[in-house]
Amino acid sequence: MNSQSEKADLLKKLHHSGKMLVLPNIWDAAGAVLLENLGYPAVATASAAIARAHGYEDGERIPFDLLLAIVAQIAKSVNVPVTVDLETGYAADNETLKSNIRRLIAAGVAGINIEDSDVRTRELLPLEEQVEKLKLIARVADRENTRLFINARTDIFLVNPGLSEDQKLALAIERARAYVGAGAGSIYPIFATGEDTIKTLVNALKVPVNILAKSDTPDLDVLQKLGVARVSFGPNLHRATLLSMEAMLKTVKETRSHYPVTTLLM
Repeated sequence: MNSQSEKADLLKKLHHSGKMLVLPNIWDAAGAVLLENLGYPAVATASAAIARAHGYEDGERIPFDLLLAIVAQIAKSVNVPVTVDLETGYAADNETLKSNIRRLIAAGVAGINIEDSDVRTRELLPLEEQVEKLKLIARVADRENTRLFINARTDIFLVNPGLSEDQKLALAIERARAYVGAGAGSIYPIFATGEDTIKTLVNALKVPVNILAKSDTPDLDVLQKLGVARVSFGPNLHRATLLSMEAMLKTVKETRSHYPVTTLLM
């Protein structure tokens, strides 16, 4: 499968297959190849993982040209669809956003995450502004005669700790429905973790819902039964990898032995 549009179509199909799409987000081509070799049907990146792996913090601090080079290499390294965490678009204006989307499509990217809170203030963007952004992204793909699967993230549960769960749910559903109307193929209510909350979202939206895997998130089989279509790991795989490396290298230092590393290669 070589066509970017074919991969975007497959990514969409995977969200509607009835089998939950599990995406342990990676940050380089080696991780993408590993996932493909293990039989994962798609690859997703994590913005925080890519940024921190290259000396930057999350929040669009990594230059877009560098991000693009990384994700282009990831897309080139595998045959499965690649979806990229694009934060809010790495753009201060519409022309830059259009250019970024065109360049991602040209790099073979099949899908993107796009979030609805300001990466610097952590406040929700106005609903109308986010709807127009999603429409613009969809138009760019259409004018390029391609498809691009949009996973629209809403940060209601992340940035509004003072609201009740019912208030968050109502706002999340309102935003999600508007995003679907603007061209989103799935909705990502990040930090929605409770079973009742997730079930309500799935039932209310009737579109694929993406849940973030956290320590307080129900496990995969439970999420599947709740009707979740997609599970992301966000930056957690990168964090877990670094913690594992830290423990291993502490042992090397303390024991003066290379075996904690080299026995894994035997």
